[in-house]
Amino acid sequence: MAIQMPQKDDMMQRAFAESYKKEAEAAAFYELAAKLEKDDKRRDILLKLEQIEREHALIWAAKLSEVCGIEAHYDGLSQLSSTMSKQDVYRKLDEIEVGNAKWYDSLKQLIPDDHILDLIDRIDEDESNHDATIRRFFTLPTQHIADSLQRILSRETWHKRESTGWLGDAIYGVNDGLGAIFGIIAGVAGYTANSHTVLVSGFFGAVASTLSMGAGAWLATRSQNELHHSEMQHELREIRDDPSLEREELSLLYQLKGFTQSEAEEITERLSMDEDQFAQAMYQEELGIAEDSEGNAWKSAGVGSLSTFIGGIIPLIPFIFLGGVVGMIAAAIVSIIAHFLVGAAKSMVTARTWWASGLEMTAAGIVVGVVSYGIGLLGTMLVHV
Repeated sequence: MAIQMPQKDDMMQRAFAESYKKEAEAAAFYELAAKLEKDDKRRDILLKLEQIEREHALIWAAKLSEVCGIEAHYDGLSQLSSTMSKQDVYRKLDEIEVGNAKWYDSLKQLIPDDHILDLIDRIDEDESNHDATIRRFFTLPTQHIADSLQRILSRETWHKRESTGWLGDAIYGVNDGLGAIFGIIAGVAGYTANSHTVLVSGFFGAVASTLSMGAGAWLATRSQNELHHSEMQHELREIRDDPSLEREELSLLYQLKGFTQSEAEEITERLSMDEDQFAQAMYQEELGIAEDSEGNAWKSAGVGSLSTFIGGIIPLIPFIFLGGVVGMIAAAIVSIIAHFLVGAAKSMVTARTWWASGLEMTAAGIVVGVVSYGIGLLGTMLVHV
């Protein structure tokens, strides 16, 4: 009578076997990509990535043997893979790395063993880095070209906002305040012709938006700082746990920037002599986090609050001097002009042209005003039914 393996052991066996298969498949495709690649530098990088994947596979093979007493097995690539073009192979590698990352995320929920979880974290980090490498530095299908372009534009915009961060926060604050309060006064004006009610509603709406924006900016900056700190601590832990692998990763990152292998290895070797310098280099190159990138939560809150209040006051100004329909028309004109100017100003912190950004913002403001005013009129009819 056959003895059944306990359910937990059976689950571990399937998890180890599937992990081995996925890593072995990734290694095989990296090897295939290296054979198809004509550029020597890229070929060397692909072969190093293949070696890392094979090391991952060996880790799972060892676990499969140690825990389950079973020898790992992989059938190899199908014959169909021999007909794939270089671009097809790169696309497949991208799919594999994304799929492996999702697999390891799921595995973390199933295996409660701390040692295995640490192992998964280390391998999962490599998978993410490999996927970024494939997407960023090789010519990929249209979807990934668009992803790479968006990543470049986002990165340029981020650096632009970093150099004039207060300006970007101020523009977005005015944007939020203007849109929110224009919507409020349009809705209230649709409901009642009492200018005093419109003015008071708009003012307290501006106050509420100001406090909300300030609190949101403070929390967002704090959360971003905490996230960066957590990522940096995780990276530092990896450097201390497996410095040789981290040196290899940094060397690859420098090679992908255009350095020769010997230059990249020399730079990496020098940096690795000082743990702090090595860590700072990894933060910058792998995580994209600069040493002085921590934001000031109170400054963000102050700029966000003040700019939101200014944006919220703009639609209210006509109601200080005018009333009724004339006041609403004047407020609409002032608000629409302000929407265009704020939209145009947004081009200073985005990659868009000033006129396109201005027209888009104007259109959004008109829609908000018309819809809000219509809802106010509807409210009047419902109340008097």
